[in-house]
Parts: sequence; structure tokens; C-alpha cells
Amino acid sequence: MAERTGLSVHALRFYEREGLLARPVHRTAGGRRRYSAADVEWLGICVRLRESGMPLAELRRFAALVRQGPGNEAERLRLLDAHQRRVEDRIRALEECRSIIARKVGVYAEHVARGTAAGVWDPTVGVDRP
Repeated sequence: MAERTGLSVHALRFYEREGLLARPVHRTAGGRRRYSAADVEWLGICVRLRESGMPLAELRRFAALVRQGPGNEAERLRLLDAHQRRVEDRIRALEECRSIIARKVGVYAEHVARGTAAGVWDPTVGVDRP
């Protein structure tokens, strides 16, 4: 499972301990965990939700709702919709950051290529020095 999901064994145990799996993990007679294709897919969703910044408490709540089965889809939708809005806000903020960085890269690249980079945005210019 670790190989299929890209998660470490430690991370898999964490997801299990935190109640983030959609169903209990089946075990062999020898006690080894047996994951299904559905478990792999569910863990992939959980990983993406966490990577995108979903708080652990919300992910726990979402997993609990999924485990409860049909009838709570509206609440699941509310959780996912709120998270989607947060992700979209972060993407907009990051795009603004990327734009500023790209402009600065362009300015510096142009000065370096022309050999005029020395002193670009020098904070000591115009400052009285003791």
C-alpha cells in the first residue's frame, strides 16, 4: 500500500489512527493489513485534501460522514465547498505572488544579461553613511 499511494508506512498508520479511512482495514489471519483498490482511491483523496490545506479536524469529519453512508451528502458538500473556496483563494494569492516574482526575475535577468545588475535596488543608495 505504501508503494501504491506514495505514503510511508508511518503515514498510513497515522491516517488509520486518526480515523481518516473510509472503512476499517481488513487483516489477514496473520494480522497483516489488506487494502482494497477502494482504500487506495480513498487515501489518494485524503492525501490531496490534506496537501491542499484541509484541516485534520475537517478531514476527520468528512471521513466520518463517508463512513456513515448515504443521507449526509449535503453536509459533505458543505465541507468540500468551503474547502474549495479556501483553495481557490490561496491559488489567487499565489498567482499574485508568482506575477510579482516573474516581474522581478525579468528585471534582474535583463540587468544581468546587459551587465548592469550592480546596484539594482541597492538599499544603501541615497542613505547617509556614517
